[in-house]
Amino acid sequence: MEELIRLRDVEEAAAGDGHLLWAAQGRQDGRLGPGVRAWRHGTALAVASPDLSGRDRLAVKGDADDATHLVRHLLDDLGPSYRPVGQASLIETLIGALPGLSPIPEFYWMETSTVPDSPAVGVEWLDEVTVKEAASLFDRFFPDSFAQPDDGGVHRWAGIVDSPGSGARPEPLAVAADVWSAANCGFLAGVCTHPAARGRGLAQAVCGFLIEALVRRHGRAALMVHADNPSAIAVYERLGMTKRLLTAAQVVSP
Repeated sequence: MEELIRLRDVEEAAAGDGHLLWAAQGRQDGRLGPGVRAWRHGTALAVASPDLSGRDRLAVKGDADDATHLVRHLLDDLGPSYRPVGQASLIETLIGALPGLSPIPEFYWMETSTVPDSPAVGVEWLDEVTVKEAASLFDRFFPDSFAQPDDGGVHRWAGIVDSPGSGARPEPLAVAADVWSAANCGFLAGVCTHPAARGRGLAQAVCGFLIEALVRRHGRAALMVHADNPSAIAVYERLGMTKRLLTAAQVVSP
């Protein structure tokens, strides 16, 4: 088992896997993100990211035997707060081989390295005042969102500001965040639309605006979406994103 210190070594071992590259939280100076550590064993790569999107993650890829050997040793050192995350079939193998792991519902990792074809209309970067107004949108309609206007990991918010109905004052109707982005993988989360504005394509416009900005800045844009949310998946696919089924496992007490 070899610990990888430099971002370029993790990039080489990741072999283009956007999920592992994002987990590394690489910086422009070639270092891994704060507190991030990475290891390689044979074909397997594991990246431990503390408090990334509110959780301690252990992103993993590689041959099942190599990954099992690596994760077994790392969980002993890292502790039970870390959740192995990776290709659904690989995590299923880890759950079967390692005692104390329990599955978490599957989700899709979606990404693209291409700017969307359709230009986003009416979307803007939100200023501090408008971001504070957007907090009410989450309080009312999406309180469980991982990305919130007061999160420290958010770099900036994009959105559409308009009136939700006749005579109502303008407010944020659809928003999304550039959050937890890394040197080689921009990340999108916190997509929220006012119920009165749904069905108008506002979320797609906001996401398209953000995807373009992230691809131009980082070379790749990515997000995670629940596997049982087909309407959101369809929006992201229309914007050129491809999906890959991932899952996670949590350590449960005996």
